Amino acid sequence: MPRPLNPEDARKAPGDIADIVSSPHVALRDEALFTLLYGAGLRISEALSLNVRDLDRLHDGLMTIMGKGQKERVVPILPVVQRKLEAWRAAHPAPHPQAPLFCGVRGGRLNPAIAQRTMRQWRQMEGLPDTATPHALRHAFATHLMQNGADLRVIQELLGHASLSSTQIYTLADEHRLMDVWKKAHPHADKPAHSEESSS
Repeated sequence: MPRPLNPEDARKAPGDIADIVSSPHVALRDEALFTLLYGAGLRISEALSLNVRDLDRLHDGLMTIMGKGQKERVVPILPVVQRKLEAWRAAHPAPHPQAPLFCGVRGGRLNPAIAQRTMRQWRQMEGLPDTATPHALRHAFATHLMQNGADLRVIQELLGHASLSSTQIYTLADEHRLMDVWKKAHPHADKPAHSEESSS
């Protein structure tokens, strides 16, 4: 089952993670990366495969992402995400079009283990469980969309799932929404549990 971050932790994660790194340069990079993961629901591998030129291909708030199996999908990039990406590009040490958007200190593509380690440090400081990983931000993206009424098919497209069954697991993870639907739809949902016993 997915273990998403709650909305408050997901929103504050990028800024808090940026605050714990020693370099202002790395702080801008990490804040942009983790804002992108939660704001667009990307896999860490998808985010780290982006090049600087991909920001120039962002049109009308939409970006083309190369997902699993070399399948392209278009995802919306929220204004707050775009601002963080542009702030990072302005500080990028070598922002030529072919350069990796998220680079390590030596200029190569950022290793996902570095991002995972940084988030591990943050979750330990916050007292969060081991499930609070970069992938939990993707789970949070999907779960929070569902909690706010997004259509399952739309979430499938945004996540790049080939099968709807992969997306349906979020309906199981979202227990609050399941209970709300049950209470609104089932004829006996508003009947007290002891009513039948008391009437017998």
